[in-house]
Parts: sequence; C-alpha cells; structure tokens
Amino acid sequence: MKKQTTNNRRKFITTLGMGSLGSMLPAYGQLLPEGVVLPQQQFVSLDETDELLYMSATKVAEMIRNKEISSQEVVESCLARIDEVNPQINAVVQLARERALLEAKAADEAVMAGKTLGLLHGVPMTIKDSFDTAGIISTAGTLGRKDYMPGKDATVVARLREEGAILLGKTNTPEFTMSYLTSNLIYGQTLNPYDLTRHPSGSSGGAAAILASGGSYFDIGTDSGGSVRAPAHVCGLASIKPTSGRIPQTGHLPGYGDRYGCYQQPGPMARRVEDLYLLLSILSGPDQMDASISPVPLYDPAEVDFSKLRIAYYTTNDVAEPIPEIKKMVVDCANQLRPSVSSVDEARPPVLQELSEKRSELNSADGKAHIKRLIKACGTTVISPNLNISGEVVSGSQYTKLVEEIDALKSKMLHFMDDFDILLCPVTSTAAMKLDAERIPGHWYTSEYNATGWPAAVVRAGTSNEGLPLGIQIVGKPWTEDKVLAVAADLERKFGGYSKPENI
Repeated sequence: MKKQTTNNRRKFITTLGMGSLGSMLPAYGQLLPEGVVLPQQQFVSLDETDELLYMSATKVAEMIRNKEISSQEVVESCLARIDEVNPQINAVVQLARERALLEAKAADEAVMAGKTLGLLHGVPMTIKDSFDTAGIISTAGTLGRKDYMPGKDATVVARLREEGAILLGKTNTPEFTMSYLTSNLIYGQTLNPYDLTRHPSGSSGGAAAILASGGSYFDIGTDSGGSVRAPAHVCGLASIKPTSGRIPQTGHLPGYGDRYGCYQQPGPMARRVEDLYLLLSILSGPDQMDASISPVPLYDPAEVDFSKLRIAYYTTNDVAEPIPEIKKMVVDCANQLRPSVSSVDEARPPVLQELSEKRSELNSADGKAHIKRLIKACGTTVISPNLNISGEVVSGSQYTKLVEEIDALKSKMLHFMDDFDILLCPVTSTAAMKLDAERIPGHWYTSEYNATGWPAAVVRAGTSNEGLPLGIQIVGKPWTEDKVLAVAADLERKFGGYSKPENI
C-alpha cells in the first residue's frame, strides 16, 4: 500500500520545464486522468561546492543517481562529522547509526540494479525531535516522553523516506518547540557553531546547528513564531516557512487542532536555496489527516518573471532597532534587486506591532490551557523553565473579539500587499545572542507573518562586525512560495549565501 501511495504522488504534476502546461495545473492534490503519466520532476543542481559535506542535497542526490558517489560514503561521512562536532554543539540528540548504514547499503544496491529512484535517494537527513520517527525516540523536548518511541513516522518524515532520504537522527528542540532557546531538561542546551558562547536560536536550533556544521544535508523544522527563520538567520542557512496550510503537521507535537499549532507550519532548512523547492515539492499537500491543509499548486521559482516583481522593504519595526549591519544588509538587498525588478520602495505594513500584540494576547487568552493539556497528555510532571504556562483566562466574548480583531488586521496586511509582491525585512534585530543575554522585546521580526500565514524565507546576505552570519527575510503573499524562493535564490547568488563556520 505504501508503494502505491508513492507512485500516485509521483503522478502529480511537478514537472519542471513544462512551460504553460506546468503553470496551469496543480503540483499536487489532483491526480492525472487514468493512463496519463508525466515524467518525474528533475531537479538540477547549480551548487558549485566541491566539499562533500557542504554540498546541497540536490547535488548529492544527482551524484548518487549518476554513480559518482555511493550513499554509503555519504552517510558514513555525515556520521563521522556528527561524531566530531556534536560533543561541542549538542545538536543531534538521537542517532540511528546502524539503520542509516543498512539503508545506505540498500540504496546503493538499488542504484546498481537500475531501479527507479526517489528524488532524495540515498541522501542523509536529520529531523527535529518534535516530529515522530518510527523506531527512534521522539521526545518533543518534554520529560514525559523521554523514552517514547513511535510506531509510525510523521507525514513529513514518511514522505521524505518514500523519496529515498535516509534518517541519521533527531535534532534538539525546546519543550513542545515553545521557546526561542534550544534547550530542554532531557538533552540540555544546543550551541551555535559560529560561536560556542552563543545561541543557535530556536526552536529549530538543533537542526540549524548541525546543518551549519556539515553533519546533515537538510532538516525539517517547525515555525510558529520564527522557529525555522531565526535559526537560519543566526546560523547562515536557507529556510522557508511556507504558507499556512501547505504542509501537514500530522505526527508533530503540537500538531493540527492545537491552539498554538494553528500558526505553525513545518518548513525545510538547508544550506542552499535550491534544496528548499525540492523539499517543498515532496512535503506539500493534503495527507487526509491534517484537516487544515489545502491542495494549492506549488509553482516553479524558475518560471517567475523578475521584471514584474514589486519589492517593498523596511529596516526597523520601531520597537527593537536592528544593529547597523542588519539595516545595511536590508538596504543592500533591495538595491541589488532594483535593476532587475519592476519597482523597489521603502514601505512597511502599518499594523505590524498591533498584529503581534493581539496574537500574543490570543495565545494566552485561555490561560495557556492548551499547553497544560499537552503537558498532562505526555505525563510530564516537571517542565522546562523556558516553558511559559502563565496566562489569564479571558471571557468567551473577549476571546472571540480578539479573533475578530486579528482577522481585521490580517485584512489590512493584505491590503498593504496590493501594491507589492515581495517584502524584505530583518529576521531579528541582532546576530546570534550570547547564552546569558536577556530577551529583547520586539527582537524578532517574524511572528507577524505567522499571524498572517504568509510564506517567508531566509537566506544569508550579510555578516556582523563580529563575523557572525546575518540573514535577510523575504516575505510573500499567500501561496507565492515560487516568488519568495526566486528572490531568495537571486540574493544567494549575489551575496554568496552559506559559508561554513571556522570554529569547529
């Protein structure tokens, strides 16, 4: 049955180079008529990296398919790198070493036998520990699940494995993903490979730290307030939070139906932008379990007409003033785009702060009962100090009023974007923060785009005066991941993107 599902997904129209036909039809969610089969999508790498551990997943998949390298060699190299760096950064919290090596051997045998290969055949990955992984302990960072071993993969994990990806292990997360600090009472604190005295941010900080260190080719994080974007920013990576309703949360904790989870989306994290589109094409679409997912087409970034794009940018939210290097980076990105797009204007949505404040009010309006239910369901009796369960319960009428106010603000945000296709802005107001630094109010520039549900990507486009990575945030209208990724790829080419850390 699993094989049939995989074959059906490959009949979805995801073929590059189909011209107008490819742009008219959905990338997934609608099967082709019986008997009509289009060729499987091919993803061609433009990555010129020559060091195996720092190549893109797209390039490694190509090399395995072309028998230029074996999956066993790639998996063994990643495992050796994890062994080397993980004692310093504490990013990978569970390893599936023996299983990964067995799957790599089977992947190589399939290549030699000329069998049909998945898009990620033989490519190693890690997965954030908030996702269920069959046969591998999956804690979501909470003590009540410290020995929990699921019998089934989360939807995103299953889809990646169906395309041939090999799971190396799990990456650290704060308890229930609900903190900007990647630390919990089971596994402790993850550190930033660019400076071991600093945070990799959160909640996908474990994923970011091992990717930046060259121990994995991609990871899947989750983002409810900036949790794939902030770690990518401070670890020099590429990531995207897709439009709300694009990727199922089935098998994630918290998941579909959770008050907190309604703003959350799984999102791919990698070193190169080209991998983000490949991963989105695999992960997207309904799974008949998460009822929030819509069968909306995923279009090809290569088909975007740059000359028609209207760009807006802003450098500050007037709450937490970014460091000068970040403000300069945003302006530099806007200026680099100016010759090739329709227009570039300095403009900021007028309701950002109000939207962020209202969303924060709504998150605690039930007295954090949604979090307390999670704690109880997991059997956790001692919680992390980073997990905030304080909140005052409001009346039913106050609660519905908050929902109405947020929807009105979302409409104003959409109205602002009538004049623009892409919005450039900071991810946070600083580079990676010191371990003992206090949280800065308004520090993150990301939560507003969880409230709207819009897609937002990050790619490295700058460096702080201390030599730390800085990422630019690229925001688009709902369901326009193609435009967001097209701009991200262009800025990656212009500014260089990922650069490996020198400290480990």
